[in-house]
Amino acid sequence: MNNIPVLAVALALTAAAPAWAQAPTTPAPSAAEGIAEYRAMLADGNPAELYEAKGEALWKTARGPKHASLERCDLGLGPGVVKGAFVHLPRYFADTGRVQDMESRLLTCMQTLQGFDAAAIAKTPFGQGEQKTMESLVAYVASESAGQRIDVPQGQAQERLMYELGRRAFFFRGGPMDFSCASCHASDGKRVRLQDLPNLTKNPGDGVGFAAWPAYRVSNGELWGMQRRLNDCFRQQRMPYPGYASEVTIALGVYMGVNAQGAKSIAPALKR
Repeated sequence: MNNIPVLAVALALTAAAPAWAQAPTTPAPSAAEGIAEYRAMLADGNPAELYEAKGEALWKTARGPKHASLERCDLGLGPGVVKGAFVHLPRYFADTGRVQDMESRLLTCMQTLQGFDAAAIAKTPFGQGEQKTMESLVAYVASESAGQRIDVPQGQAQERLMYELGRRAFFFRGGPMDFSCASCHASDGKRVRLQDLPNLTKNPGDGVGFAAWPAYRVSNGELWGMQRRLNDCFRQQRMPYPGYASEVTIALGVYMGVNAQGAKSIAPALKR
């Protein structure tokens, strides 16, 4: 045995080893891949579908002091046209003379068509009263554009102005932690704990960032619209809460929406 070269012994042992011992090991999935797999497993049963169904019923139901439905609401493509409207919001509306996102536009329709007090709804805490109605309405409207490409318009001067305001708000640093939106969302490869943070200064890809909201939040069992999502971002920056449907929140929506141009909408999506 001492005369047998060591290399020959090693080669013989390798050849005799079972196939499973020679097979390369599969690398463990990354945290991001694990979360993606978890979302994929839940996607077929996304609870947002319940909000969508309720929202469609609310859209067609006569409600409010004027006992009217929202079926004549103009979301930008003409009275009553829902399919495709979401991917073109926020946008300028001549009847209000301002740029509006989905939630602020729905407030306008709820007030003008149904007689609700838009200011009172805007002051209502998230998840309560007519804010629960709003969650379902945004889920329904967004679902009618699922699979379509984001195309937020910039043809009007007011739309371009709101983009610039949104850009400045996105990079504005403040609060006790000197944070901005850009602190988390202005470069590639960032994450908080297990959560990837998309780069929102450019198109982050299909169904990512702007193209995924509104979304159902598994962590709290509720559907969040963009207004609620932005409110929570301000909370995490330790900044004062913005007013619901305020100019700065709409401007941030314009900035993110234009940057996401061409991304495929999957809203309402599923989030942690």
